[in-house]
Amino acid sequence: MRFASASPWRKREAPPASPRSTVSDQSSSFAPAPAAHRDLPFAARQRARYATMALFFIAGMMYASWGIHVPTVRDRFHLDPALLSLALFAVAGGSISAMATNAKWIARVGTRRACFAGGLTMAVCAALILVVPAYWMLLVVLALFGAGMATLDVAMNAEASAVEIAIGRPIMSALHGMFSIGGMAGAAAGGALLSHGMRGAVHLALASSVSALVLVISCPAVLPHVPHDEHADPHAPRANRWRSPALWALGAIALIALIAEGAMYDWATVYMRDVVISTPALASAGYAAFSGGMSAARFAGDKVRARFGAPQLVMASALFACAGMIGALLLPWTIPALIGFTMMGLGLANMMPVLFAAAARVDGIHAAEGLAHVAGLAYFGLLLGPVVIGGVAQAAGLRVGLCMVALCAAVVAVAAPKVLRRLKI
Repeated sequence: MRFASASPWRKREAPPASPRSTVSDQSSSFAPAPAAHRDLPFAARQRARYATMALFFIAGMMYASWGIHVPTVRDRFHLDPALLSLALFAVAGGSISAMATNAKWIARVGTRRACFAGGLTMAVCAALILVVPAYWMLLVVLALFGAGMATLDVAMNAEASAVEIAIGRPIMSALHGMFSIGGMAGAAAGGALLSHGMRGAVHLALASSVSALVLVISCPAVLPHVPHDEHADPHAPRANRWRSPALWALGAIALIALIAEGAMYDWATVYMRDVVISTPALASAGYAAFSGGMSAARFAGDKVRARFGAPQLVMASALFACAGMIGALLLPWTIPALIGFTMMGLGLANMMPVLFAAAARVDGIHAAEGLAHVAGLAYFGLLLGPVVIGGVAQAAGLRVGLCMVALCAAVVAVAAPKVLRRLKI
């Protein structure tokens, strides 16, 4: 396919940079920021960066705060596995529905309002999870919680892309690292408070209050809204995200990558316990090794992307993940398995940041719409991964099932660089 000016694969291009822009020389791979952002003082762009970091942190914290209460929800409402699964699916269903419907609204009102609305919805619903008196009310609250989470997710990633372009260097991976840090902090703080006797409902109310306070402080510093057509060529027809081959390609890669990531979250501990035959403490260390590898790599990913480029980063990362998984499967002992899971975390860490950054820059598509499209497909991968691995494991054993993870990483290593090069990311 040739990259003619009307090609749906083209990366979004903006007008030439203003003389007032202070973007560094290493930003040549980035489209210039829109005028409303170029004309902001450097300090304002830096404040937007810190505000976006805070948004990623509280998103991770709130998701972890809900996650540690899954057993509490089960016990409070006396749920069997089927009803608990339905409750968990309500969160996923609310998220996917919001991504399918809210993108144009986010593009219209801007990331500042969307981050505040999504984050506040998430916080209020989290505070209600252990307060509502009936199961059907729980399902409604969880669906709204998922919708708020998805709205915040898309809006803060669109904001992250805008800030990345405005300051002229990669920061997307570090921002996703802040989500991971927020998740670890939320889980650790919640566990500590609950172990000291705090009631679950009080803990969620406290976490929600902290999140609301951070939203109130951070959102005014978010970059100002840029109208939907600011980036677009006025003579070019408006692209439809549902017909964009670039977005479908990025979404397919994101789906495959999150099949692998979702499988690791759900099956790493089981593999350590049932195949490696480790102690309960070491079994949980498998999950910790994977998560720790992801967090560490995200804070290093931006420098690697700036130095070598996105295609090279994704290809090397996917091959590293594939090697780690193969090593853990071929050497099912404690130390090799932990090393392999750490390599998996290091390898998968920067997939979503790079793919989201690419989705926000597809020509003719607003950042929020591109992100919603790719993130929606990725969520299906996150839901599908554990199920696929479980089905294969039931038929042929867990080691064979986890071979699917290595295969997914290999597919990403081959396909993702080609797509990113076509988009000139």
